[in-house]
Amino acid sequence: MKPVLRRITACLTAAAMTAAVAAPPVAGAPRAEVIHWWTSGGESAAVKSLADAYRAAGGVWVDMAVALGEQARSVAINRIIGGNPPTAAQFNTSRQFLDIVEQGMLNPIDEVAIRDGWDRLLPETVLGVIKVKGHYYAAPVDIHMPAWIWYSKAAFKQAGIATEPKTFDELFADLDKLKAAGLIPLAHGGQSWQDNIVFTAVLTNVGGRELYLKVLRDRDPKAIASDAFKHVLLTFKRLQNYVDKGSPGRNWNDATALLITGRAGVQFMGDWAKGEFALAHQQPGKDYGCIAGFGPASPYIIQGDVFVFPKTKDPQAVKAQLLLASVITAPATQVAFSQRKGSIPIRTDVDASKLDLCAQQGLAIMKDRSRQLGNGEVYLSPDQNGALADILTAYWNRNIPVEKVQRDIAAALH
Repeated sequence: MKPVLRRITACLTAAAMTAAVAAPPVAGAPRAEVIHWWTSGGESAAVKSLADAYRAAGGVWVDMAVALGEQARSVAINRIIGGNPPTAAQFNTSRQFLDIVEQGMLNPIDEVAIRDGWDRLLPETVLGVIKVKGHYYAAPVDIHMPAWIWYSKAAFKQAGIATEPKTFDELFADLDKLKAAGLIPLAHGGQSWQDNIVFTAVLTNVGGRELYLKVLRDRDPKAIASDAFKHVLLTFKRLQNYVDKGSPGRNWNDATALLITGRAGVQFMGDWAKGEFALAHQQPGKDYGCIAGFGPASPYIIQGDVFVFPKTKDPQAVKAQLLLASVITAPATQVAFSQRKGSIPIRTDVDASKLDLCAQQGLAIMKDRSRQLGNGEVYLSPDQNGALADILTAYWNRNIPVEKVQRDIAAALH
């Protein structure tokens, strides 16, 4: 067994598991037991839309919610190894499940992917993750973009900011105005993964597509040592001057709450933040603004979730897996799920009229394939991702020369 699997199977997961909630049995119906980590209010509403669609297609959905992503993946892998696999399990759109593909632990779902034309409909970045050696091993559920820039209309008005920023220079000018007005310019949760989101937003908007790929995909030492990448790091560090003293350790949703209450102006966060605005009955364009990137060529980072299908030869289980893959990727299901999750559909051939202003903006950008990029987890191993995050967080919180940070990143990604 590979080291990653050893670590995963070593996790204690029983306490994290909630009780499975099964639909009334239907004689002969495909029965899908689905492990996922969508446990918050908004997430539960979103996963219910998947369950409803599966039942409408004649299946039986057995819900197995497990708190936290790492725990949910551990439960799934433990059950696969133990000979009692679920029908499907949630993973991120990343290299998280590559190990279990290579060890023959998953069923391919080629039948659905080929029939429904996934090669034609899905983003190349997503296909690059779910398709391994010519076979499709996961069904994508959603697309999240982690590097959105959100702003409070009330805070902007209080600071005398009439229009949203269109460049990083304009953003810094607005942050200065927010600071002068006695507001928190940048609402930030001082946690490593949130620091990484800010870095990603700066790398895409300041560095651009080419530098992003050279650093994260190619791990090019010359690009990492370049003046262009130094400028990205300095811009990232400059943003730290605009957070408040309560930032360290703050949860992301508490940072979003500062925008909702008008106490802060700006936040870098994924589109799941829309769920917090929605719970507060705030509307995009009216109460808050959303910026996917600066300029018509700014990269759109693709992050998201998939379901994988553990190995089984049981014909009924295989039937349930194929039906589930078909249902969750269908246009109507995609729209219903995105409305509740804050994500955008995995495909652009959907009716976007029911989606909110920000989702429509994201879906329109996704039609331009040149703007699509994978997130760091697509290009880097888990160990490389962790090392990069540690370096960025240390740089964010301490006085470290930028040249040393460049050298450390080059060494970590080597």
